[in-house]
Amino acid sequence: MFRLCILLSFFLNLSVQASETKKCLLVMSYHKGYEWNDGIENGVVEKLKGACELKKVYMDTKRNNSVEFGQAAALKAKLIIEEFKPQVVIVTDDNASRYLVEPYFKNKKLPFIFCGLNWTAEEYGYPYENATGMVEVAPIVPLLKNIQRSVGIVTKGVYLSSDTLTEHTDFLHYKQEYSRRGVNIIPIYVSTMKEWKDEFVKAQTSDFIILANNAGINDWEISEVTQFVNQKSKILSVANYQWMMPYAMLGVTKNAREQGLWAGEVAVAVLNGLSVKDIPITINKSWHFFINKSLLSKTDISLSNRILNHASKNW
Repeated sequence: MFRLCILLSFFLNLSVQASETKKCLLVMSYHKGYEWNDGIENGVVEKLKGACELKKVYMDTKRNNSVEFGQAAALKAKLIIEEFKPQVVIVTDDNASRYLVEPYFKNKKLPFIFCGLNWTAEEYGYPYENATGMVEVAPIVPLLKNIQRSVGIVTKGVYLSSDTLTEHTDFLHYKQEYSRRGVNIIPIYVSTMKEWKDEFVKAQTSDFIILANNAGINDWEISEVTQFVNQKSKILSVANYQWMMPYAMLGVTKNAREQGLWAGEVAVAVLNGLSVKDIPITINKSWHFFINKSLLSKTDISLSNRILNHASKNW
């Protein structure tokens, strides 16, 4: 790790040629306006400002999650790569690696930097000769520890989420880690806001409820759901995405901007001559800790002083 920091520092401090001679492409698995997507993008843009001409592609595979759509979106991105001829490509989240990088660019000459891959890069055969990146790991064990500090002994929970491939994958990791600790969680996947509200009410008989991702529920109305959970919440609700905090009481969340900043920093080093083969795959390390005091005040749940004092932000 120390050697990597020295290498990145050296190559980042080299002067980059005029931006018109350098081209970078950012391929995002999802759509503009999706908060996670936007957080990564903001970090990339910040780091690449003045370093290269940056072009962006949005595959939109969160709202359109069929294999056929993903494959078609990847082909469009491939054509853009061939026409734009970037010196480096950053790809975000799983579908860009699944549909674009692995099928068309594995071990080719063009360097790729990935970020936002859920839990492991092994599914896509990384590392490649021409690729490195940052794997996204959710803070699910710290989340459980804070559930236990808040509720005491817990044995059963509900995982409520949109019905997407990423959320199915995430649940398997929750199930594995929580079952090791004597906690059984039941997955509930929904496609509409009404289904989500119905299942939220049913889940109030559990010890706690994990409000996973709502992305993919296309009729979601923030104000309606916020009012609903304020009326119906009885048990502890938790989240690991920041945008779910209006509906959850406690959150230990990932930092999308961290991944974008890292990917942009590595891209600059690659533009200056560092090979991606010399950059090991890493994982995210930055978490945020939130509590929703407004929602908590409408229930009989009281958090410990330890939690209240360590929250980085009151929602």
